[in-house]
Amino acid sequence: MNRVEKRSVITLSSILGVRMLGLFLILPILGLYVNVIPYATPFTIGIALGIYGLTQAILQIPFGYLSDRIGRKPMLILGLILFTLGSIIAANASSIYAIILGRALQGSGAIASVALAFLSDVTREEERTRAVAILGISIGFSFIVAFMVGPILDLIVGLSGIFWIAAILSTLAVLAVIVLLPEVSVNTSRQDTQPTWTDLFKSFCQIDLLAIDIGIFFLHMILAALFVFVPIFIVENFQSSSTEQWKIYGPVLFCSVLGMLPLLRLSMQKKYTFFVLRLGVAILFIALLMFAIIPISFTVIMIGLWLFFLGFTLLEALMPSMMSRLAPVGKKGSAIGVYNTFQFMGIFSGGLIGGWLYGLYGADGVFIFLACSGLAWLMLILAVRKPNFLESRMIDLKKVPQSEVSALLEKFQSMEGVREVILIPTEEIVHLRVEAEKFNDHDVNSAMGCLTSLN
Repeated sequence: MNRVEKRSVITLSSILGVRMLGLFLILPILGLYVNVIPYATPFTIGIALGIYGLTQAILQIPFGYLSDRIGRKPMLILGLILFTLGSIIAANASSIYAIILGRALQGSGAIASVALAFLSDVTREEERTRAVAILGISIGFSFIVAFMVGPILDLIVGLSGIFWIAAILSTLAVLAVIVLLPEVSVNTSRQDTQPTWTDLFKSFCQIDLLAIDIGIFFLHMILAALFVFVPIFIVENFQSSSTEQWKIYGPVLFCSVLGMLPLLRLSMQKKYTFFVLRLGVAILFIALLMFAIIPISFTVIMIGLWLFFLGFTLLEALMPSMMSRLAPVGKKGSAIGVYNTFQFMGIFSGGLIGGWLYGLYGADGVFIFLACSGLAWLMLILAVRKPNFLESRMIDLKKVPQSEVSALLEKFQSMEGVREVILIPTEEIVHLRVEAEKFNDHDVNSAMGCLTSLN
């Protein structure tokens, strides 16, 4: 990665990781307050846990769409401010209903689609899988850290203190967006690719995009449904207190990441990307099948969780990158908005379904449902076609007079094989997304040479 890519990836990963940490920290502890918070019941506790997924799902498409229209950074800042306000409301809550309101406002800052679109804008095609993988790992790591640290923080600062920590971290994230992220201007080579609401409908009709959307719904539905009851299940069946569960999740996460890295490296070779994706779904299905058909023991739980997080972290890294590659030129914000809507509807649905099934049929009912869901997803993912991968060219504009930049961009846009032109004014560079079999690098050299001779 070059300097701009590294800085953008690190900044965005930190922002999303911190934000998701703030959302996840209360998952392993809020249920313990059912008899403490006024008006709290198991049902209202469940709403408080899952409501952020609903507001995220509703607002992912508008945030992504607006980021295509008015820019990525303004929408990132707006989303983080909403998250901060929601955290403050929840920190000062005097009843479960105020916590529900705060969690809903936290979720209304739906910046995931904007962050992925930003990442897609500033990274070359050949670096995108690695960049999005780092983003996915930061989110997955935040989830596990939340389960390990949440109970400990609860003992030190309490529930209100955890919400205040989330507010402080999100405020720092706003400053990081303003100071560290570059300004990005996006130009496309065709006027008919400017974003319209029709593009959102087309995202639902394009089979490969829809398959990825449904896949991310399955992934996060399974995640949410599983962890509605797994922490309680471990406490009740293996004499493990809530503050000691990090001893289980820590080794599982470490081993999962070790197993995921070589597979992720293999996926960076374009011909193996879809193979690794399908392998990840198969690994996830095997984990769920183990839970469903093998009598539960501590060994089964450890192996099953290892396989689950191996598949989960691999898929969480791969699927956003694939969505970015499949999205129509100039429509990344809108297409990824649809993708993230499915993701967060999966979280909301998983929480509701998992809690409902656990109450009616116990752990076995949830495990069987999840195994069936994994099988359905494995069959569906076979329908995903191989995308037409684009390549990237980065051009330094530091020696180009400012008055000539617009004309040069128009020349780039008119070149055969150029699909997208992305200008980063603050860094004085431009990225070209090109079809390698049609694009001729000599055309760029000629255009730059003409400018040099004129000046």
